[in-house]
Amino acid sequence: MTFDELNLNKPLLNALNDLGYTTPTPIQEKVFSVVMSGRDVCGIAQTGTGKTFAYLLPCLRQFQFSKEKLPQILIIVPTRELVVQVVEAVKKLTTYQSVVTVGVYGGVNLKTQAAEVQQGVDVLVATPGRLVDLLTGKFVKMKAIKKLVIDEVDEMLNLGFRAQLTTILDLLPPKRQNLLFSATLTDDVEALLDTYFNSPVRVEAAPVGTPLDNITQSVYNVPNFYTKVNLLERLLNLHPEMNRVLVFIATKELADRLYDELTCELPDQVGVMHSNKSQNYRFETVNRFQAGTYRVLIATDIIARGLDIADVSHVINFDTPDEPETYIHRIGRTGRADRKGEAIAFVSERESENLAAIEALMNYPIPVLSLPERLIISDELLDEEKPQIHMKAPPVRQPRPDEGGGAFHEKIDKNKKVNVRRDHAAEKRAKYGRPIKRSGKK
Repeated sequence: MTFDELNLNKPLLNALNDLGYTTPTPIQEKVFSVVMSGRDVCGIAQTGTGKTFAYLLPCLRQFQFSKEKLPQILIIVPTRELVVQVVEAVKKLTTYQSVVTVGVYGGVNLKTQAAEVQQGVDVLVATPGRLVDLLTGKFVKMKAIKKLVIDEVDEMLNLGFRAQLTTILDLLPPKRQNLLFSATLTDDVEALLDTYFNSPVRVEAAPVGTPLDNITQSVYNVPNFYTKVNLLERLLNLHPEMNRVLVFIATKELADRLYDELTCELPDQVGVMHSNKSQNYRFETVNRFQAGTYRVLIATDIIARGLDIADVSHVINFDTPDEPETYIHRIGRTGRADRKGEAIAFVSERESENLAAIEALMNYPIPVLSLPERLIISDELLDEEKPQIHMKAPPVRQPRPDEGGGAFHEKIDKNKKVNVRRDHAAEKRAKYGRPIKRSGKK
């Protein structure tokens, strides 16, 4: 099937032709007719399968111009980067339509975004927190919403946006079409569907955990962090075709440490991105990686769902994630739009259980490669890699009652109270040699 065979209007077809798209992906083909029918939809598809266009095409096909300029389509996404991406995608598809699209997210001035929204908007793309800010301040009206799209909802719940989502859903008009897209269908996602959706049609492009066929996967068994650094440098030197490499790492601290190590070997070729970096820094880093200025981009999982960077040649799992689904999201950054991609995992001995869980989810044993020649095996360990010594604490012997101790202690003599009648005159005589008497006033 081609896009010409779908029930698209001329403006959308012209925009797709300009972009060079002719054939819809499986999720785009399956979702289109269901959304056009007006039913609620739960779309399950892994990263890199074209979910964004899957919901944008039918929503924009049914869009009707209104002079009120209140948002008719609301799209909620988990990260700022994904807001920017979705806004760009809408603008590309509406080149030949009169559609005003605005993206709002945290980390920037609220009043500036509120003013932009109040000037008029047809498609509003927002992160949950910033949308709640706009609703609380009454900067945006939701009465004209016809379609609600919640993208990457499982990641949104993982990031702690449950309360914000509930607030938003309670404030939307009840008569609307709900579209939910997720890479995995967790219990929390099921609960959201049961509460707010009206008998949603489930559309699944591929079983969860199915690796993309156009991604080649491999594993290197590596003992520790610094040997992994040496291996990454060695692979980059040996393989010039690794020209746009996305490196995923577990924590912000390790990301900064890896960046410091790589910049010594590859000056001005490495970028790093995590939630501690400012918004402008993050956007600038992504742009430089997209433009090819940076050969390597080090990132934490916060952007595993929020980036659509074309032509990522390799994804490096510098460490193996605890959740096997996270591995699927990571490697989905390469091999996009039917291109070939390669995913490499560096696995230490203590990460072997995580690798086994990933292979069980995919039902696919990942091939193990031999370490390259002249690789320097480091003996230096991070604190968390050093063996932990657990000393057995000696038992504390409780004293027996006849040995004393505990809460009861005898008082010293001067603190003991004796209930006797005091003779104050005798006490004065003993102290001063004579009784002290008050003399009358003269």
